Amino acid sequence: MKNIFKYPEKDTWETLLKRAALEKKDLRNTVQEIFLKVRNEGDAALKEFAVKFDQVNIENLLVSKEEIEFAVSQVSPELKVAIAQAKGNIYKFHAAQKEKSIEIETIEGVICWRESRAIEKVGLYIPGGTAPLFSTVLMLAVPAQIAGCQEVILCTPSQKGGSINPAILYTAQLCGITQIFKVGGAQAIAALTVGTENIPKVDKIFGPGNQYVTQAKQLAMDYNVAIDLPAGPSEVLVIADEKADPEFCAADLLSQAEHGTDSQVVFISTDEIVFNDTLKEIEKQLSELPRNEIAKSALENSRFILLKSIDEALELSNSYAPEHLILSIENPRNYIADITDAGSIFLGNYTPESAGDYASGTNHTLPTNGFAKNYSGVSLDSFVKKITIQEISKTGLKNIGKTIEIMAAAEGLDAHRNAVSLRLKSLENGI
Repeated sequence: MKNIFKYPEKDTWETLLKRAALEKKDLRNTVQEIFLKVRNEGDAALKEFAVKFDQVNIENLLVSKEEIEFAVSQVSPELKVAIAQAKGNIYKFHAAQKEKSIEIETIEGVICWRESRAIEKVGLYIPGGTAPLFSTVLMLAVPAQIAGCQEVILCTPSQKGGSINPAILYTAQLCGITQIFKVGGAQAIAALTVGTENIPKVDKIFGPGNQYVTQAKQLAMDYNVAIDLPAGPSEVLVIADEKADPEFCAADLLSQAEHGTDSQVVFISTDEIVFNDTLKEIEKQLSELPRNEIAKSALENSRFILLKSIDEALELSNSYAPEHLILSIENPRNYIADITDAGSIFLGNYTPESAGDYASGTNHTLPTNGFAKNYSGVSLDSFVKKITIQEISKTGLKNIGKTIEIMAAAEGLDAHRNAVSLRLKSLENGI
């Protein structure tokens, strides 16, 4: 196993944890060309890209009712039960995030409050390449449903034969989604951004993807379409002390490595025995994985680091800002307050990251590539807008009017001042 570092100096950490990435300029230029072609040629461009990137001919981009019905029949009863339980847990966690409007009287006669409104049209991107992520349908469609979004459009790449993975279609219909399109990659994001003959333009785009999809989502903002967050290749950081189970640690690291060749895993331990045993377990478990070639490639970009203390490990983790952070340490709750930058945290030896990926209830659409420093993961709030409301009585205007006049005058905005002065004068005159 390469990329092993024992007690590295702090001044090497930034270089040590640098993520692999494509050249940004070339990446952006490629995605811009895709956007322009989709904007100019619409559905024809999407079909052309399907042949070019996915080696598949698509006659109808929209998934038909018959295709959905057939897909439902192909999903096993066991998987349907599992999806239902996961959906229930995700619903509970996200429904609890609803906020009640609270009116605040900031000064006598001045009442302010805030109300939520659903984003009307949202686009969901579901990766379907080497791993069809039907679980992501739950993570995005369930909170959209709770929020009350009027229109939900789903895009996902088709398989070689031109069909969509049955589990994706089953989960989508379970969540009430009827507009499902066979489009993947940056071109799907472009279609949701600019609209085509069949795919509606949306107000906000959600969903993870590779670097091309992430770049496309960032470009969508230039077209006044919002995004959830820049969610790119998956990553996990595991911190382990002498109480950690090397077998569990290895399994958690490999669970992210198998996502894709551009995934990154970071293992930090404060115990050399656990450190070495985990490396051995990775080799053992890797050979037994069906997707071992993908995982093996991802491990080439990963890091295995031995440090002196948990405090040092947390400092390094905060610097890296991982998408997933697993604390396989004694009394992990004692360290939560020390974690400033992470997408989602998993506590203890019996909380695998896989639980958050599927069924515990938290959302698995999380910030990657260091964006956990300034983005939150997807939640119910991601699907709503917050509108502030205020109401001022005559007494309230008397109480704050002078303050507004002074501040407006100091900024040289006389019309602002006048809007208050006229009202105060009418009150003085008893009008």
